Amino acid sequence: MTGSARNFLEFHDIPEAGLRSIVARAGDLAKAWDERAMPQSLAGKRVALIVDDGGWRNTTAFDLGIQAMGGICAHVPGFNAREEIGDLSGYLGNWFDMLVIRTKEFATLKAVVAASPVPVINARTRSNHPCETLGDLAYINSRRSSIDGLKVVGVAADANILRSWAEASIALPIKVVQVYPERWHIGDAALINKRFRVSTDMGELTDADVIITDSWPSDATWEALAGYRIGTDVLDRLREDAIFLPCPPVTRGQEVTAEAMAHPLCQSRAAKAFLLHAQNALMEWVAT
Repeated sequence: MTGSARNFLEFHDIPEAGLRSIVARAGDLAKAWDERAMPQSLAGKRVALIVDDGGWRNTTAFDLGIQAMGGICAHVPGFNAREEIGDLSGYLGNWFDMLVIRTKEFATLKAVVAASPVPVINARTRSNHPCETLGDLAYINSRRSSIDGLKVVGVAADANILRSWAEASIALPIKVVQVYPERWHIGDAALINKRFRVSTDMGELTDADVIITDSWPSDATWEALAGYRIGTDVLDRLREDAIFLPCPPVTRGQEVTAEAMAHPLCQSRAAKAFLLHAQNALMEWVAT
């Protein structure tokens, strides 16, 4: 964990026991949400929501969740290039109990944490997106009653979504396999561990519990990636209880076909509901 505060910059910033408690708590909060009986766990807490790179899904969920649990959410404009990050962090720490930040560079978050007197949550960077993975794991746990021993196959390039799954394999007993052409394999030594590996073989999907995708890299050609597109022909060969989670924004016709989005194994919409619940559970944990 970074420093003494309960920061969440990378998935493995939180010990396994903490992650398990958050994932389980997300299931409780999902029920409370449906019953319109949310606990007021953030009552009296002031949370800054800083969006520095666009996006809307998880930041909207943060805003809604903070209010639903009794907290105060203030939208703060993106970082001012004329002021030092350390100075800004200190100023915000005068007013807020927690900072939730969506920004492009992971280094920006590190600089904020180094100077912030209050906890910081990573709402997304170009390097990783731990809240997205946390939400997916909470959904998977709600379906399977466990996340132990999962085989997660990421048909995706080295980018923020897949990197957060690799981070998760450091902290949790899940296996993650990247299946993609070698040119786009993850090579970051900080993410390599005994539960993460790379492959070019689409046969890895056959016994997968979970399949995730991400947008095609901008420097890719159709010829290079056509064999890694997920269509109904691929999904029909998977296990009946497999969970297919194409990562939004989905580019139909590239990483997935339009038909694959309507396949029974595709559970993206239901899973993304848990983004709210997992982030709420995370904020509870951070605020404790």
